[in-house]
Amino acid sequence: MPKPSMAPMCILGALAFAACATAQATTPVDAPKVSVPAKPSEPFALDLMGAAAQGGMMVGRTVPLAKVFLGDMVLQADASGLFVIGFDRDAGPATSLRVIAPSGAVIDRILNIETRTYKQTRVDGLPPAMVTPPPEVLARIKADAERKGKGFASIAAGTGFTEPFLWPIAGRISSPWGAQRVLNGELDRPHYGVDIAAPIGTPISAPADGVIAFAESDLYYEGGLVMIDHGQGLITLYLHMSELDVAPGQKVKQGQVIGRVGNKGRTTGPHLCWRMKWRGQNLDPSLAVAAFGGPAAPLPLTQ
Repeated sequence: MPKPSMAPMCILGALAFAACATAQATTPVDAPKVSVPAKPSEPFALDLMGAAAQGGMMVGRTVPLAKVFLGDMVLQADASGLFVIGFDRDAGPATSLRVIAPSGAVIDRILNIETRTYKQTRVDGLPPAMVTPPPEVLARIKADAERKGKGFASIAAGTGFTEPFLWPIAGRISSPWGAQRVLNGELDRPHYGVDIAAPIGTPISAPADGVIAFAESDLYYEGGLVMIDHGQGLITLYLHMSELDVAPGQKVKQGQVIGRVGNKGRTTGPHLCWRMKWRGQNLDPSLAVAAFGGPAAPLPLTQ
């Protein structure tokens, strides 16, 4: 898969924004147009870093409590001026970003979104009921979806999203993010996870600080599922787990074990399906690692 260019607008160690040259309101970064008041009433700048790519995430810093508009989505920077945004698998080719300071000063940018090429992957040998569920399990699937919806709605306080993300386990990537799936010969939705093959019982670690937004051990498709909100609704998901070591509402630190690899739900073998969502957008967690200086793939398993 061609790797999208990830030229951060400012390369910052652990997001130490003060350590890099600030992009002032009159200096566009990748935007053909910038519109700001001629004399803003307060110092006003916008720093961005990350991957402006399909499936990518970016972290920004501006004045505290500024309103941020990404296309038709509305959010707010926190008391330190930090915010996170993301771009869906099929986003692009460009989107608008507007930041409005409490003073009324405005920065407008156009973010050009790097397009990606996705593979097609085949998964054969799944139980037929996991591809075309029988009527007797539809109520269970609906109930699962309603409970997951509460986890996806989480918008926690915190700044775990500013940490360089780590891979949650070592292992081999058995299916890349974004691939078009063919299940038992039937065309299915794209795969919004990175599958990492590893033995049952392999410890899974939190890639960054956060709060557990969801934790259940026996969902129809996902088996054991944990969601971590890393702040402002940036959520990572861990599917097919055999054991869960966390509970909803619990705070976790980067590197803390949250559970174990399993083979539950819609799988053909033990692995971790690692996903990331932000306010309904499907993001690529592997890109979140690589865009902030980490390795593009997890470490191999040691024998």
